[in-house]
Amino acid sequence: MAEYLKVGGIRLEYESIGEAQGNLPSLVLLHEGLGCVEMWRDFPQRLHEVTGRHVFAYSRQGYGRSDPKPAPWSLDYMHLEGLEILPGVLDAAGLNDVVLVGHSDGASISLIYAGGVKGHRASGLILMAPHVFNEAVSVASIEQARTAYHETDLRTRLRRYHGDNVDHAFLGWNGAWLDTGFLDWNIEHYLPAITVPTLLIQGKQDQYGTTEQVEAIERQINGPVRCELLVDCRHSPHIDQPLAVLASIKGFLARR
Repeated sequence: MAEYLKVGGIRLEYESIGEAQGNLPSLVLLHEGLGCVEMWRDFPQRLHEVTGRHVFAYSRQGYGRSDPKPAPWSLDYMHLEGLEILPGVLDAAGLNDVVLVGHSDGASISLIYAGGVKGHRASGLILMAPHVFNEAVSVASIEQARTAYHETDLRTRLRRYHGDNVDHAFLGWNGAWLDTGFLDWNIEHYLPAITVPTLLIQGKQDQYGTTEQVEAIERQINGPVRCELLVDCRHSPHIDQPLAVLASIKGFLARR
């Protein structure tokens, strides 16, 4: 059964695995542009088992069983999530020291938070398939997703996870990324302010972004950074290469 917290009057579903430990940061999962708590599958549980850490995942508004967020979404929706909503989520969950584990949009939101919020609570970042600027490959794949949503069973498959939010989740995300105003989307200016240890995980066959994304992050952040490029891996490393991802995260946390 889903559990809920409220941020600014908005109800968000969450999952909490294990107990928060005062001497160890909790791992907070931020999902991709079509994700939610349930779409992490067994990754949160496996992450808890491998690391021994408290794991906390939530569905952003418009996703999963959280409150609806009808499309269209503003083109700064990730900025709003990183600068305003995520701090409220951490307050509501009582989390004061965290390592953010972000995937795709969730990774970008994590960067905006760590680079844009004064006194933020992230002592580390684990970023899978992050985006810091828009690319032609991103637009092409998102256009293909739009076609699949309207012409195949993709909407039916996503509805299993998002229920009545399915159109909010897909059309909100897809519409923003395919808006011509989004071609210039770029969050690189947040990178120099980031000083915490960062792990980057990118699939070599990622259909939504090139290695230029992680290279830009490596080049511009001011904290220690490690990058893992995984073969036979597309846009979801934790699904395509779960053992490699879990091993990388375990090693990263141990080195910290």
